[in-house]
Amino acid sequence: MTHSTSLSQTALKTLWLAVVLLVLDQLTKYWANTGLILGEPVAILPHLNFTLVYNYGAAFSFLADMGGWQRWLFTGLALGVSGALLFWLSKLPKVWSAETVGINLILSGAIGNVIDRILFGRVTDFVDFYIGSWHYATFNVADMAINIGAGLLILSEFWLKPRREKRAVQRDES
Repeated sequence: MTHSTSLSQTALKTLWLAVVLLVLDQLTKYWANTGLILGEPVAILPHLNFTLVYNYGAAFSFLADMGGWQRWLFTGLALGVSGALLFWLSKLPKVWSAETVGINLILSGAIGNVIDRILFGRVTDFVDFYIGSWHYATFNVADMAINIGAGLLILSEFWLKPRREKRAVQRDES
């Protein structure tokens, strides 16, 4: 087996994770759109509501009121990032790692929100975390996947990789 063949298999062996999360994201957004009333909170747990809102911008409604051009900007950016993530994933030597899981999470979230932007011109959000009268930005499964994936990539880059490299150097010196 050549090195490039095993690398492309890495992407295929882990890509199912992105697909499963993408389906979960789209199903929960469908549920939110059909089961919730726009702007009306439904208490789930203390400090957690499901509240249907639409985001026409990016994170924290960035550029939401810019007239519509931002839809295509964010769609293009997300598609570009998704392509880069697929390329990165195809180059990884390990099948399962914090890095491959993180990439798959970010990929699923980016594509999940792109689907919303292309089909509806906005992203459906419904998870409303709050403390007292303070509410965090309402988000969705795709947003959670992106954030957890970014955390895994940071963990991998700044903690796991240096530890692996240190162990490899110690083995080489032995």
